[in-house]
Amino acid sequence: MGEPVNRTILLLDIEQFSRRDDVVQAVLRRTLNTVVDQTLVAAGVEATQQYREDRGDGLIVLLGGDVAKTAVLRSLLTLTPELLHDHNRLASRSAQMRLRMVLAAGEIAHDPQAGTTGGLVGHDLNQACRLLDSDALRAALTEQADEQCALMVSTVVYEGVVRHGHRGVRPELFRPTEVKVKDGVLSAWLHRANEPSGSTEPNGPREPRELGEPEGPMGPGESKEQADGARQAPAAPRAQVDERPAGAVFHFQGAPVVRGSLVGGDQHGVSGGQVTGDVVLGGSVAKGGPQTGTENGGSAS
Repeated sequence: MGEPVNRTILLLDIEQFSRRDDVVQAVLRRTLNTVVDQTLVAAGVEATQQYREDRGDGLIVLLGGDVAKTAVLRSLLTLTPELLHDHNRLASRSAQMRLRMVLAAGEIAHDPQAGTTGGLVGHDLNQACRLLDSDALRAALTEQADEQCALMVSTVVYEGVVRHGHRGVRPELFRPTEVKVKDGVLSAWLHRANEPSGSTEPNGPREPRELGEPEGPMGPGESKEQADGARQAPAAPRAQVDERPAGAVFHFQGAPVVRGSLVGGDQHGVSGGQVTGDVVLGGSVAKGGPQTGTENGGSAS
């Protein structure tokens, strides 16, 4: 067996491959190789810098140490989904293809005695294969129904590449996850195109509230200063309503019947004075004792 050498590990697996018939499987395998070819060419990877093993429903691709992981990751995040989209928009329903992908790194040796069955040996490769087959990655692809692929990276790739935010790589779109395996738990980072990892609320993480700051959302197009001012401003005083009715007011003792608008009879000192005798209003007679008028003219109530 040869000496182990550090390699970038790229693993790809076609979703629901075994459910297709032989003809469709052959088409999908050719398409997968074409997608990988174009992805690696865009990342600047030469044919001499890669080693591939066909796994039937997927591929193992090992890249040389002189290949930039940033370029490979950027191509996987941008170009690969577009290539899959181009295929799927023209393919029949039975030939649709979506991929699970893992990008990792580690020490790998080649055993020439293995022959055509594959001679790759290495703990890091085994762990990467477990990530590819994990329930977490399968669930991510199932949940993202509108996405063409789901990508998981190992902690080594995240710490060495992703978290630094190189061009085309957004760390906030990766969230940590744990993969349970038979001999323990593996840590990894899952790319979620529609779910930033720092988001704890529908509109993203909220800034810490200062002591004494009132809670409550801001209105559309409203700045924080405007919202604070609106919350702290005292309520406007209620307008004072003049409860005194407009026009003349008459007070009658008894139950007068008023019809029409003409006041007949003798009146003396209507403004604040006392009216004696019967008052005829439009032909009706208001019976009773003294009536006191408080205003000049107007209507009766």
